[in-house]
Amino acid sequence: MTALKDLLKQPWEHAHVTPLTGLDTALANLLNSKQPSDDPRHLWLAALTSHQWGRGHACLDLAMLPTHAAELLGWSDEHAAALPPHLREASATLPWTQGEASPLVLATDGGDATTGARLYLRRAWTAEQHIRQNIAQRLALPCEVPADLQPRLDALFTPIASGEPDMQRLACEVAAQHHITLITGGPGTGKTTTVVKLLSLLVGTATRDLQIHLAAPTGKAAARLTESISKALKHMPAALHTRIPTQAQTLHRLLHTNSRSQPNDTALHHLATDVVVVDEASMIDLEMMARLLRAVPATARLILLGDKDQLASVEAGAVMSQLCTGSLLKAQTVTLVHSHRFDAQSGIGQWARAVNADVADNTPALQALWHAAPDWLTTLPLQQRMQLDEDEATAEPDVTRLQLSSAQDPKLAVGLRYGWRHWLALLGAHRPNKTAPASPCSDAQALALLQAFTEFCVLCAVREGPLGVVQLNTQIERALGLGQSTWYAGRPVMVTRNDYALELMNGDVGLCLPSADGVLRVAFPEAKGGVRWVMPSRLDSVDTVFAMTVHKSQGSEFDHVLLVIPAQESPVLTRELVYTGLTRARLRLTLWAPQLGALWQGCARRVFRSGGLGD
Repeated sequence: MTALKDLLKQPWEHAHVTPLTGLDTALANLLNSKQPSDDPRHLWLAALTSHQWGRGHACLDLAMLPTHAAELLGWSDEHAAALPPHLREASATLPWTQGEASPLVLATDGGDATTGARLYLRRAWTAEQHIRQNIAQRLALPCEVPADLQPRLDALFTPIASGEPDMQRLACEVAAQHHITLITGGPGTGKTTTVVKLLSLLVGTATRDLQIHLAAPTGKAAARLTESISKALKHMPAALHTRIPTQAQTLHRLLHTNSRSQPNDTALHHLATDVVVVDEASMIDLEMMARLLRAVPATARLILLGDKDQLASVEAGAVMSQLCTGSLLKAQTVTLVHSHRFDAQSGIGQWARAVNADVADNTPALQALWHAAPDWLTTLPLQQRMQLDEDEATAEPDVTRLQLSSAQDPKLAVGLRYGWRHWLALLGAHRPNKTAPASPCSDAQALALLQAFTEFCVLCAVREGPLGVVQLNTQIERALGLGQSTWYAGRPVMVTRNDYALELMNGDVGLCLPSADGVLRVAFPEAKGGVRWVMPSRLDSVDTVFAMTVHKSQGSEFDHVLLVIPAQESPVLTRELVYTGLTRARLRLTLWAPQLGALWQGCARRVFRSGGLGD
């Protein structure tokens, strides 16, 4: 029996590295040991399918493989040259795709196996089929529509003076008439406001109290949804406040699942609900989306909110993007385009549009914006002289640039201390010094510190390396005069794994502070405005989070974002990552790019994920 490792050709052997993981080769060799094949190309196909799953693809796109192998697989040209020819043709005789329980599934076009378009792991194919079938079921069911829908919409929405179509109204109208709706749009386009008006419409026409559930993929995103719904509801009639919930929860908690559960579990949880709203839907992976659709009754309304242009899920799949751009839900998708956060002249808005522009080469527009932005560090003295009330804050440049070559540059420390100046001022009393012990922190003081901390954030494209999260967190601790021990007053931490015993979810952020008895504990904000104190010894999975990856920041927003672009090219640096990072900024953005070439190349690189939901 041939082992895949024996098939490696000279380019790989000379490089002493293979782009395939041990898991990829192990799967191929396992299948070959169970059902041997005389065609070595079959091992390659199995290993490549596993490789693509690990990279976030739902399948191996066989149509692209012959002509765009390097781009498809994320390999160098040298690595791609090692692939044997005619891999696509070999898929027609692949032995491990036979039978209803086969480990691999070959999806064919026109019933001809020689034109097989995609090769799936069965778990991925099953998830896609569940999504397709569930959507078809929802679309086939009649939906109860309020008889006076248009008058009610007239009462909720004032006509736009310019005469342009009101996309928020259209989103409500579409959602009121279907069992599933996708509402997509960039930050500040009013997705949450639209949903609150939709919910008011639905509860206003219902003959009974509706069971409504709010959810998001992470704890941080759920907290943001709770905050946004609460704010939007304040502008609605008081009679609705008790009928529309404000408390959002994570999808894991909503679906009674954990990271090990699969969408075909026999113990699938079914929700008793009438309406389910899920925010940050771009973060939902393939298997979680399948589970969500199966858990929500087909007769209920499911509203998915998100930004199709943001980063896709960390796990496999690009469900939101493919559904928004494909044919499955074309009539049920509404895109909100008018930003209420960034006006037409806003620098952040201009950067978001330029980065995301659907043009062959957006580098010239980005270069013009870069050179128009002042150097961040040169603006600090001016900002420090200003009284930062609302009127004067608008005079500050909302986009600045930074081009320091190293995180060790002492100039960076000045900027970091300025970025967190309000937080550091509040923190001072709660840190011990030579003349006085640390002052205990009340719940109100802890909440104020948590809020002040979000005024500034450092976002990184990568985790490792000179300008990665790990290195920058250490450097920031030094720059701020913190970090002399593992746990110290002011240490910000992010939960990296759901902990149901502590009711802490992946993405929750807390601050280590001296509690009422003077003992260091970590304060986590509660959804209803309180604080929960947790002993550090109980926190097994947390990271220091002065700096975080852009992936981890999804669902969050900060007054001022320092977005760090690595000096070297990286496959993770893409247009979607840059767009997601810069749109986390609410008021100000600083782009740190030591080498501008890496920024331009990153913005030109788009995330492509193979899958069948975009058909």
